[in-house]
Amino acid sequence: MNKKRISRGLGLLLLLAFVIGFDRVTKIYVRDHIHFSIVITVIKDFLTITRVENTGAFLSLGTSLQNPWRFIILNLLPAIALVWGLLYVLIKPNLHLLNQVGIITILAGGMGNLYDRAVYGSVTDFVHMNFGIFETGIFNIADVAIMIGVGILLLNAYLRERDEKKQASDEKPVTV
Repeated sequence: MNKKRISRGLGLLLLLAFVIGFDRVTKIYVRDHIHFSIVITVIKDFLTITRVENTGAFLSLGTSLQNPWRFIILNLLPAIALVWGLLYVLIKPNLHLLNQVGIITILAGGMGNLYDRAVYGSVTDFVHMNFGIFETGIFNIADVAIMIGVGILLLNAYLRERDEKKQASDEKPVTV
């Protein structure tokens, strides 16, 4: 293994740890300081903080599942996917840096939420945004990390496609 791959891998693990740490700190603060009945207005009619414990997955999917299916679908399968994803990013040679960053950010968000689900039996969500014509569900930093990671992957796909189109147009023979 060369030094560049090792330092890139360490950088990706540092990003993973930072995102998980930031998610943990915010969730711990919310669990310790914000009670379920409190709504804190941060930006009037736009951004509020309120504590919700989500016992399911995205948008409370799987809340009504019974064990062992609940454990398998909400804990075991995501854990396997997250470990596989981490190994893929760290081992796969020649994976574009933006893809690595996007995947690591998604994995960090998934790990943050999986930790909550495994330790507390629910995921702490606390941010709500109202854009007037639509509003978000209540979410957390891990959810934001997942969305940022998806955005990075989409940006990379767009940039690569644009570069391929430009390269293909540059290679066309000029006719007179």
